[in-house]
Amino acid sequence: MKITMIGTGYVGLVSGACFADFGHDVVCVDKDAGKIAAIEAGTMPIFEPGLDQLVATNAAAGRLTFTTDLPAGVKGADAIFIAVGTPSRRGDGHADLSYVYAAAKEIVEALDAPAVIVTKSTVPVGTGDEVERIARELKPDLDIQVVSNPEFLREGAAIGDFKRPDRVVVGTTGDERAIAVMRQIYRPLNLNQAPVMFTGRRTAELIKYAANAFLATKITFINEMADLCEAVGAEVQDVSRGIGLDNRIGSKFLHAGPGYGGSCFPKDTLALVKTGQDYDTPIRIVETVVQVNDLRKRAMGRKIVKALGGDARGKTVALLGLTFKPNTDDMRDAPSLAIVQALEDAGAKVVAYDPEGAHVAAPMMPNVSMAKDAYEAAQGADVLVLVTEWDIFRALDLKRLAGVMNQPVLVDLRNIYPVEEASAAGFAVSRVGGQGN
Repeated sequence: MKITMIGTGYVGLVSGACFADFGHDVVCVDKDAGKIAAIEAGTMPIFEPGLDQLVATNAAAGRLTFTTDLPAGVKGADAIFIAVGTPSRRGDGHADLSYVYAAAKEIVEALDAPAVIVTKSTVPVGTGDEVERIARELKPDLDIQVVSNPEFLREGAAIGDFKRPDRVVVGTTGDERAIAVMRQIYRPLNLNQAPVMFTGRRTAELIKYAANAFLATKITFINEMADLCEAVGAEVQDVSRGIGLDNRIGSKFLHAGPGYGGSCFPKDTLALVKTGQDYDTPIRIVETVVQVNDLRKRAMGRKIVKALGGDARGKTVALLGLTFKPNTDDMRDAPSLAIVQALEDAGAKVVAYDPEGAHVAAPMMPNVSMAKDAYEAAQGADVLVLVTEWDIFRALDLKRLAGVMNQPVLVDLRNIYPVEEASAAGFAVSRVGGQGN
């Protein structure tokens, strides 16, 4: 089938490349000529393991092409996916749908044959109705069906998630042609026996928000349990394992840390809260999750100051990891941003190292010195802080790190190292949800 993907950001580029790898003919459209040129030259706009090779392979095979010409890109397409950004709107926190509606308008204006428009972007309930209204208003005599097909990709593992998904959710109004098109698009997943779930369009839109809000709630719950563990002398990792072994709860997203960030959870939880308020059905649990997570990030800065004896002025703090999670260069709502601000407010000097995110982080934290590796970051530091659990940080030479520091203090916000191991290397240790030394 011919698929057109509008937007070559995280969702659009990964989805387009994976659809092409399934054997579909995919055209990716973006207004940014510089981005298109860079992708065609092999430079990806995001860091995602394996994406550059996937794009190169399918582009070389002729299944994946790129253009800035939207009318040409949608010509003859069986399905046109909208995969543009829906950031939180300034002022009220609602999802900004201006890019979605602008894309829908351009698509419909360019269509001259029946097609299916698919919203891949994360959008609030009712967005598909508005896209359909735009289509009916501009081309009332053309058979244009609007479908919701939310993505469930984890940054850092997106290609695997796309090809071996837990489920594929497709929301339609029941039109048989649209259903047939979507079945054909996802037919390659039959081999993996991935369930393709067809539901109402509004239901599909809500499933995406409900899923992210639930996962964000699990993270926030275990983070609050971590605080309680520190207060009562318990160990959060054992609490997490003890409850996670219950199949009704599960172990995923029960790892205590500095709070969630990224492109999805912060904006999606906020958008769900706003939707609930608009429909006079407030979602108090998610409202609390948003508030607690926001407060937690800066609290991690205070935790670091406490490890320094309560005074950070004139001290050097070395941060390991800046991105919101490993295997990405995404700095959106990363806990490190609030941590750095709190430390700078306390008078500390901050040095940092991140394997992939330094070039993105540097403009966002101009007073932070970027090191070339963990050992350079630790040189002369008064405290070493593990912020992001990159694999490269899981087997550091702790004795070497302690030996180059001014004070061997370790604040492990991801609980990577057992206290006994870090203590044996000479560190005074502060952890999340457990007892240090």
